[in-house]
Amino acid sequence: MPRFTPVIGGLSALFLSLAALGQSMAGVMSAIPGDPVATPSGAIAGTLLPSGVKAYLGVPFAKPPTEDLRWRAPQPMSWKGVWNADHKGAECIQVLRPHNINHYFGEEPTSEDCLYMNIWTPPSAHAGAHLPVIVFIYGGGFTIGSSGMANYDGENMARRGAVFVNFNYRVGILGFLAHPELSQEQGGHSGNYAYLDQNAALKWVRDNIAQFGGDPSKVVIMGQSAGAASVAAQVFSPLSRGLFRGAVMSSACSYTNSGASLADGEQIGLDVQKRLGVASLSEMRQVPADRILALQAESQVGVSVQGVRAPPIVDGYFLPMTKAQALEAHTVNDVPIIASSNGEDLNVSNPLVSARTVAEYAQMATRLYGDDAPAFLKLYPVHTDADVRATALKAARESGLEASSRTCAQLQARYNHAPTYIDLFDHKHPYAPGVKIADQDPATIGAYHTADIPYWFDTLDHYNDRRLTRDWQAWDRNLADIMTGALIAFAETGSPSTALLKWPAWSAKSETQVVFRDTALVQPLDVTRMDWLAAHPAKPIARAPQPVKARD
Repeated sequence: MPRFTPVIGGLSALFLSLAALGQSMAGVMSAIPGDPVATPSGAIAGTLLPSGVKAYLGVPFAKPPTEDLRWRAPQPMSWKGVWNADHKGAECIQVLRPHNINHYFGEEPTSEDCLYMNIWTPPSAHAGAHLPVIVFIYGGGFTIGSSGMANYDGENMARRGAVFVNFNYRVGILGFLAHPELSQEQGGHSGNYAYLDQNAALKWVRDNIAQFGGDPSKVVIMGQSAGAASVAAQVFSPLSRGLFRGAVMSSACSYTNSGASLADGEQIGLDVQKRLGVASLSEMRQVPADRILALQAESQVGVSVQGVRAPPIVDGYFLPMTKAQALEAHTVNDVPIIASSNGEDLNVSNPLVSARTVAEYAQMATRLYGDDAPAFLKLYPVHTDADVRATALKAARESGLEASSRTCAQLQARYNHAPTYIDLFDHKHPYAPGVKIADQDPATIGAYHTADIPYWFDTLDHYNDRRLTRDWQAWDRNLADIMTGALIAFAETGSPSTALLKWPAWSAKSETQVVFRDTALVQPLDVTRMDWLAAHPAKPIARAPQPVKARD
């Protein structure tokens, strides 16, 4: 169905209405009673799902960042007539996924014209309903990712009574490039266009979500991996003040890593220009996007390109200062946060996890901690080879992402007033017997990076959309009930506690977290071990380059 229904009258309007009805009956688009929704950008018509959920898919929140708008802040978008939001927009330019990996849910169109959002609302939603709103920001190492992925679908969240929103943002060189000419053009700053896309989407939600039944004062933003880093960036940016009431960061919460400087980013931009073989910024804007993608560093989804990486930076605009400076200046958005991580997660990169025997474990501890190795081994003892992996993972977790969650809680308590809630997802997916997944070994993998996401959003069944990969059990369904309920409660009240889960805030006097495993329990952090690890950082060990799997 065309995106636009123009404003016309007479027989032409009748013909278009009948044509639209015919396409609706064919399953292309099912009209929502009461549509279109009026917004300052223009009228929007969605599609009614069989569940009764109202879906508005592929809504533009900014102009396409193409041609002269490449490497510019997102610009407001408006239209005349009715925008038919019946299908998701293209993902932003990135490498494509092999079809036999865990996170392949079908081929997606890919384009620079990609700044679109998706909105799912409950069947009973109406303007002024004041419903809680969850806004999700995808991960992917800042070079891949898409709001169109089925594991980020919002239908079941909307069935549970929340408005769910996700959106695309530019990634890679197209999303983060800084350059001296860009800085001159843009008032002394450049880069971080991905963060500005996210900020523009959040402002669109603030200005429009009430028309879809959401309450702009009950917006919670959530991100995973690079999406979690993005959420942290929004928390630290003055441009995002007042756009959300809470923030959820899954794998991991980062209140310390600020990013490169503007000067460093500009040097990377000059390197990109040199590699493209062009003389100016205006010529860079004429280069086809696939040539830019071809020289970008990438080591995910089976790709290995040793190219250029344009990182997030402290640009002096979206991020006017480092995170440490912002905390000291008390300019950070003071909102409740959830700091979340998984049992294996990125902790598997810790050298300890490579040990397979008691002897190898002791040798690696000595390499990492030197003279302090006996103290480490006393805190993390192993007695048989069978103990090694679980104990190594525990040490890696308590010095890694779990420690990051605790650090966020400590900094939040020191500089802000809002509470922190910590959780650890340590439940293994129940894989279908005999299933083969190219980037996972179902026999040995545990609670991997992103394993929590289908439980937060109740998108478990999408992992079987194309082939049977999971044999979901009753506890998986119950766990999804608990986690989605906590997330919706967080948006509704500012606390994730529900009738199914009493989730206390972290405090220096009671350092606890919720652990999602075969049960959902509140457990204490092992602060003795974590304090020791913080005081005795491991020595860096050179390792052979490891393949990086999808970060989303």
